[in-house]
Amino acid sequence: MKLSVIIVNYNVKFFLEQCLKSVFRSGKDMDMEVIVVDNNSVDGSLEMLKTKFPQVKLIANKENVGFSKANNQGIKISSGEYVLLLNPDTVVEDDTLPKTVNFMDKTPDSGGLGVKMLDGNGKFLPESKRGLPTPSVAFYKIFGMSSLFPKSKIFGKYHLGYLDNNKTHSVEILSGAFMMLRKKVLDKIGYLDEDFFMYGEDIDLSWRIIKAGYKNYYYPETRIIHYKGESTKKSSINYVLVFYKAMIIFAGKHFPSKNVKLFSSLINFAVWLRAAIAILNRFVKRVIYPVVDIAMIYGGFIFIKRYWEQHVFYSEGDYYPAEYLLFVVPAYILVWLVSVYFNGGYDRPVKLFRIVRGIGVGTIVILVIYALLPTSLRFSRALILLGGLWALLSMISLRTFTHFFKHKNFSIGKEKHKRVIVVGDGDEAKRIANLSRQSGSCSFIGLVGNSGKRIENGYVGNIDQIDEVIEIYNIDEIIFCGSSMSSQLIMDLMLSLKKHNVNFKIAPPGSHFVVGSNSIDTFSDLFTIDINAVNKPSNRRNKRVFDFFISLVLLISLPFTIFLVKNKWGFIKNIFSVIFNQKTWVGYHPEHSEALPKIKKPVLFTSDIFPDKKLSFDTCANLDTLYARDYKIENDLNIVGKGFKMLGRNY
Repeated sequence: MKLSVIIVNYNVKFFLEQCLKSVFRSGKDMDMEVIVVDNNSVDGSLEMLKTKFPQVKLIANKENVGFSKANNQGIKISSGEYVLLLNPDTVVEDDTLPKTVNFMDKTPDSGGLGVKMLDGNGKFLPESKRGLPTPSVAFYKIFGMSSLFPKSKIFGKYHLGYLDNNKTHSVEILSGAFMMLRKKVLDKIGYLDEDFFMYGEDIDLSWRIIKAGYKNYYYPETRIIHYKGESTKKSSINYVLVFYKAMIIFAGKHFPSKNVKLFSSLINFAVWLRAAIAILNRFVKRVIYPVVDIAMIYGGFIFIKRYWEQHVFYSEGDYYPAEYLLFVVPAYILVWLVSVYFNGGYDRPVKLFRIVRGIGVGTIVILVIYALLPTSLRFSRALILLGGLWALLSMISLRTFTHFFKHKNFSIGKEKHKRVIVVGDGDEAKRIANLSRQSGSCSFIGLVGNSGKRIENGYVGNIDQIDEVIEIYNIDEIIFCGSSMSSQLIMDLMLSLKKHNVNFKIAPPGSHFVVGSNSIDTFSDLFTIDINAVNKPSNRRNKRVFDFFISLVLLISLPFTIFLVKNKWGFIKNIFSVIFNQKTWVGYHPEHSEALPKIKKPVLFTSDIFPDKKLSFDTCANLDTLYARDYKIENDLNIVGKGFKMLGRNY
C-alpha cells in the first residue's frame, strides 16, 4: 500500500463529505486506503459514511478522544508507506495526492510534507509554513510584531513570511490540516503525543521529525482549501486557552526549564490579554450606538432647556431646578431608548421607521406618566415634545451619517439579497441554481458555463467572461459546481477573482448543501429556517424578555414552586443561569442542534411539550426544526407549563 489517508471527524458531516469526494478523485489511480476516525459525532456523519463511502475504513469512537489519540488509532491500522493526516474541512486538488507522494519518493531525507493552503475565499493561509515557536518567536507573535513586519527574518519567523510562498522550502513546522508523513519515520520517533488533546500536536511531531535527522518540506506545487474554524471557533476564549495550553506542554517537552518558565509567563499574559480584548471589543460593539445616542440626546436637551428658559421665560438664570437635568432628563432618555430597543431600532439592518415608532411610543409613555405625577413634579410638556423630536432627529442623523460612510456591517434599509452566479455545466448546475432560487435569499441567479459558448436560457456567459459577468451583474457570491469542475480550476478561479470581493462556495456533486468560507448552507434549511426564525433579532429579544420575566416570577414564587419540580437545587441554579443569560428556558435537544440557529443552552427541550411520551429521534428533530423556523413566545410558555416538573434539569 502506497498511501494511507487518515481523517479525524467530529460533527462536520458536510465538510467531511466534500473532503472525501476530493480525496477519492485525487487518488483514483493510486494504491490508497482512506481511514476515518469519528469522535462520537451526533450530526449523522456515521450514517453518511456508511451510505456514501462504504470503501472507507471506519473507526467509530464512543467518546471524543481528541485529535491526537484518534489519529494514532488510524495510524495503527494503516498499511501505507506514507501516512497523510488530513483535516475533514479541506478540499484537495485532483493532482495533490500523486504529486506529494512523488515528491516524497524523490526526496529520501523528507520525513514530513505540507502544501500551500488557501482559505474559503482563496487567500493564502500563512500557517502553511511555520517556524518553531521559541519564546522569542512567540513574543513577536503575541505582541503583533510578526504582523507588522511579516517579511522580517527576525520578527516574521512564526509564519516564515520571508520565504517565497511559491517555492519549495525546508521548514520546521507543518500544519496538522495536511501532514504527509513517512511511515517508517513515525515508527522510529513515535506517533502523535496524546498529551495534546487538540492543537500543538503538529508542532511537537514536526520538531521530533527534525530531531530524528529528517526534514520537513513546504511544497507549493499543489494546493488545498482549508475551511478554518469549523471544529472550533478560533476567535473564542476557549480556543485561546486550549491552544496556548498546548504550547506550554510543547515547551515543557523541548525547551530548557528556564525557558519554559518564561514561555509560560508569556502565554498566560497572552491569554489574559486576548480575553480582555475580546470582552472589551464585544462590549463596545453592543453599547457604542446607545452611548452615542445618550450623549447626543442629553447634549441637545441642555441646549433646548437653555433656549426655552431664555426665550420663553426670559430667565437669565436656571428656571428649572438642577434635578431636572440630573434625574428627569436621564429618565426621559431611558424611556426613549428602551422603547426604541423593543421596537427593533437597534436591529440590523437599520430601519428608520422602527426608530420613529420607538420614539413615538416612548414619548406617549412619558406623557402618560407625566399626567399622573403631582403638579410639583411636572416641569414642561413642551420640553418633552421638543426633546422627543430632537431624540428622533439625532438618532436618524447618526444612522444616516454612518450608512453613507459605509461603516462595516451597518446599513439602512432592507437586508440585501445576494446576487449569485452558478459556475458549471449540465443538469447539475441547473439543479443547484433551482435550489438557490427556492431559498428565497437571492435576488439574481445566472449560470456561467464551464466550457464553450453558452446561448441557452439562464446562462449569462462562459467562464472566460466571468470577470465581466461579475462586474455587469454586480455579483455577491459564486457557487462552483463540483461535479463539472476540478478542484484545481476552482482554486485558480478563486485566486484570480479575489479582486472582486465576492464570496465563494462549492456545491459537491449530488449534494443538497454548499460549503462556504466558514459555514455550511443546506439548501433546504435556507428556505425553511427563514420564516420567523428564532435567531431573528426581534425574536432573540422577545425570547430574552420572556426568559427574564419567567425567571423573576419563579424566583418570587420560589417558596411555593420549588415543591413542584424534581431537582430542587438544579431548579434554583437554572433560575439564576437564565437571569444571567447563560441558559434559556426552552430550546433544542443537543443532539439535533448542529444545523439549527444557535441559541443558549436550554433547560427544557421542544419535545417536553409531550412530557409523558417517548418520541422518536426524527420526531424530536422535526419539533426542533419547527421551533427554529417559526418562533412564538406562546410556544415557550406552553412548553414551560407542560414540562414544569423538569425545570430543575441539569445535563
